[in-house]
Amino acid sequence: MSGRQRTLFQTWGSRVSRSAGAPGCSSGTERPQRPGISKERLPAAAEAAEAQPESDDDVLLVAVCEAERQLSLENGGFCTSAGALWIYPTNCPVRDYQLHIAQTALFCNTLVCLPTGLGKTFIAAVVMYNFYRWYPSGKVVFMAPTKPLVAQQIEACYRVMGIPQSAMAEMTGSTQAFTRKEIWSSKRVLFLTPQVMINDLSRGACPNTEIKCLVIDEAHKALGNYAYCQVVRELVKYTNHFRILALSATPGSDIKAVQQVITNLLIGQIELRSEDSPDILPYSHERRVEKLVVPLGEELAAIQKAYIQILEAFARSLIQRNLLMRKDIPNLTKYQIILARDQFRKNPSPNIAEVQQGKIEGEFALCISLYHGYELLQQMGTRSLYFFLCGIMDGTKGMTRAKNELSRNVDFMKLYNHLECLFAHTRSTSAGGISTVQKGDKEFIYSHPKLKKLEEVVVEHFKSWNAQNTSEKKCDKTRVMIFSSFRDSVQEIAEMLLQHKPVIRAMTFVGHASGKSMKGFTQKEQLEVVKQFRSGDYNTLVSTCVGEEGLDIGEVDLIICFDAQKSPIRLIQRMGRTGRKRQGRIVVILAEGREERTYNQSQSNKRSIYKAISGSRQVLHFYQGSPRMVPDGINPELHRMFITHGDYEPEKPSRNLQRKSSTFSYRNGKK
Repeated sequence: MSGRQRTLFQTWGSRVSRSAGAPGCSSGTERPQRPGISKERLPAAAEAAEAQPESDDDVLLVAVCEAERQLSLENGGFCTSAGALWIYPTNCPVRDYQLHIAQTALFCNTLVCLPTGLGKTFIAAVVMYNFYRWYPSGKVVFMAPTKPLVAQQIEACYRVMGIPQSAMAEMTGSTQAFTRKEIWSSKRVLFLTPQVMINDLSRGACPNTEIKCLVIDEAHKALGNYAYCQVVRELVKYTNHFRILALSATPGSDIKAVQQVITNLLIGQIELRSEDSPDILPYSHERRVEKLVVPLGEELAAIQKAYIQILEAFARSLIQRNLLMRKDIPNLTKYQIILARDQFRKNPSPNIAEVQQGKIEGEFALCISLYHGYELLQQMGTRSLYFFLCGIMDGTKGMTRAKNELSRNVDFMKLYNHLECLFAHTRSTSAGGISTVQKGDKEFIYSHPKLKKLEEVVVEHFKSWNAQNTSEKKCDKTRVMIFSSFRDSVQEIAEMLLQHKPVIRAMTFVGHASGKSMKGFTQKEQLEVVKQFRSGDYNTLVSTCVGEEGLDIGEVDLIICFDAQKSPIRLIQRMGRTGRKRQGRIVVILAEGREERTYNQSQSNKRSIYKAISGSRQVLHFYQGSPRMVPDGINPELHRMFITHGDYEPEKPSRNLQRKSSTFSYRNGKK
């Protein structure tokens, strides 16, 4: 044996002897054999060769196997040679905040809160790539809540860091269980939904102790018993030697929710940046937010007054029994009635008979439904209210008792018949989910003054865009995205904008569940709609909440929010659809009164959350057991290497090498 080879052998540890067997060998004296060839099948010449002294190649093979075995046992599988530095790419411009956050996330379980479009996925790709290098036999997992997001993120992570595609795999619920088990054993970087992850953990298909890095997208969902929380709880049963990186555009709707996310995901550090943070200002474009408050108008106010009389008639019985506090009926909310019902269930009055309890439950259910209709009337208009009431009266919602009660109320039937005369013709829908009412059919009825204002804003946007852009800039097409919480409203807005074809080319964008009034989109169809919107086939997208989170919709110049949300998360997610590459504009259209107050309260909550988190050590309780994930002898301030991912060839784990060819190349001083 040459001195060169002995030196290489010795660097792998003096404990390795010539007689040491590879992992999986039946005895310590046997030499490793070629895969698929048993000792019984060796020809006589080969058996004679067994008695000869071991060749240098075979000694090197033994050393590789032993070194790999020791590596998996010591330091949780951490490779000290790879861990001497961490890689940060220069194929994208280096941003200080991304560099700082990535370094923090390597050494501590971190919740990263960045406005949409400022590179959360980029940071995740950097962290994943370094754990992929540091742990040659470990697994790196990226979880996203939906299939379209999973498909989007696997492509983004490959573009950023160039993790070998052969090492990556995508898994969703449609992937069969036995196939997923094979993928877990053969791939090292997995992209999947949390439901798939928890299923594979529970059935033992997922190698739980081999997971070294867990990335959680849309982390603000980690509340209660959501699948994200289940995954973390299940992993902790087997190992605490894994890093968690959580990503979100906003940490939560209030401080209590933020604390839940921190606790459920074992977060030890928050990296929070708002749109006003100094280190992200150079990389973000201005987002101009406009609030437009629209009066209800005489016609809608008259219908609202008639509806309040109906509410009073059905709430009177609960008020007389002191089950519902006597308050101003128009200012009651559906949530307050639900709380009153829960209180009644917990502490029923002993004077109320069991038969009466059933009647009271029915009255609560009817009032909750009617107040939901009241909210629709105020925010969305008379058409959305009509569609909701139709679901009760035609039996679609299965509310037989409510239907009978409402049918006996003269004021209700008078209002219902009036709405039916206005909107009965609009209930027929096309297969694509957009009403067959097109330009030239029956005149469009504006069921809420907000619709007229929305139409003015959209038409003016396209007019001003065409006027400002010269013929040389025709390729710079503009996009508009409109958000509404209810499908019936989405459909109504799309119908209204169809009157302005071909200047405005509108398309609806909804979730997969199908209803009576509108067909849902499968996740494949959702991706196709997004693709067509980005390519310019449509220039206006009218979306429910399915368009708020995660999906890369593309550059949008105008965002219109047709309703107000109590949670600031929803508005932040919506606003993140614009201002990515150029200045963006957000218009929030609000009905005068309750909806305006809801929006103002939401903005106040948002400011208080960010203010509280800025002093988080006094307000929030962080997880203190975040593992270092590196041995004690390694300096946590690792040397950093800036490198373009295309110029760097990551070290392959020795278990994937073809053994004979690898030893031969080392003997000849090649790689």
